[in-house]
Amino acid sequence: MKLIVSQCVINPDEVRAGQELNLATDIADDATEQSIEMPRSVAYVPLINSHDHLVGNWVPRAGGQRPYPNSHIWVEDMKDSFSFHERNKFWLNDGSFDLLEPAALIIARLGAYKNLFSGCGTVHDHAPLQKDEYYDAMPINVPRRFRQCHSITMGNWWGGNPPEQEMELSKGEMPFVIHLGEGIDEITKGEFAKFKEQGLLRDNVLLIHGIAFTPAQIAEMADVGASLCWCPTSNYYLIGKTMDIAAALKHQVNVVIGTDSTMSGGVNLIAEFATIREHFPDIPAAELFRMVTQNAAKALRLHPRYGALNPEDTQNLLLIDQIEKDPFENLMELEMKGIQLLLVDGIPRYGDSWLLDHFPEADAEYTIFRTGNREKFVIGDPMEINDQIDAALDYHKDFPFLPF
Repeated sequence: MKLIVSQCVINPDEVRAGQELNLATDIADDATEQSIEMPRSVAYVPLINSHDHLVGNWVPRAGGQRPYPNSHIWVEDMKDSFSFHERNKFWLNDGSFDLLEPAALIIARLGAYKNLFSGCGTVHDHAPLQKDEYYDAMPINVPRRFRQCHSITMGNWWGGNPPEQEMELSKGEMPFVIHLGEGIDEITKGEFAKFKEQGLLRDNVLLIHGIAFTPAQIAEMADVGASLCWCPTSNYYLIGKTMDIAAALKHQVNVVIGTDSTMSGGVNLIAEFATIREHFPDIPAAELFRMVTQNAAKALRLHPRYGALNPEDTQNLLLIDQIEKDPFENLMELEMKGIQLLLVDGIPRYGDSWLLDHFPEADAEYTIFRTGNREKFVIGDPMEINDQIDAALDYHKDFPFLPF
């Protein structure tokens, strides 16, 4: 199956006009050699959200004592919030963090749909490592090759080994993911030094937040090739400050973007772009695109096909409405209804319903619904997830990241 698109973003440094894309999938209609014209469309590789807690995607946000000097205080304060207690009516965490428990899996899949509907083909779920069945149940790609620790200060309270053991298990090949420097007090200011003293500052590290990092510490990250995940919406909401992005860009740190969960962060990655544009209007849109594609693929040790679009062998595709002439500025205007097609690993995940007819061999279950004046398809049934939650709560629960 071939599509001809108005603009095609190969990577942050290369854009082509009138590009033909050869979709690399075994389920498309190849009965004809004719290409499908997609006028006023822009093609990208799907976006990558480098930091989320899928089971934490509940609303409204928690945090009655903001701003917090560090996020560790918020973790405890969150447990007294309306959102936490409301979520308990559906899933009561017994402390095991077994996310294959039926209710937990339903909420985690809800979090994955949050990402799907914002154009993400991949989202990293920062949680204790789960069994393969958990990742197999997700509607988009959720990487399973990683090691993790919650934080230096709180340790792996939610499950897993001490950070030194987790790093050893990574064998230097898998990403090692950890919250670090999420605050402005002396505790969080000291976390980087402790992390370094433990011999953990290496090139496979993905450090989340880094609000407390000094320019010198950011330079040290650059020297070893570590990656830094920027979650500005969550940072501003909880702490009132975000990391020193100017220093990170100056030292050419591999910066990626994450949403955190909606318990503290924004609605989705689209909203994260809006926060960045509000506070840092001088950062080029192409650079933000790099953070959610090439940089993220590097940080998460993903195959290069997740970081750049290949027109001759297109397994991963985000095709959206063309609103702005500049394709990177166009991405900043993305809306859930404006996604024409999201293809991940050769499988259509979301898009305009008429396109699904061109994938006759698709054996996945799909749901059809309307948003705005457009009919959409989506893999699986997120509407059923919403219904299950409503049944447990005994009233309707709206999630702003769902387009229905």
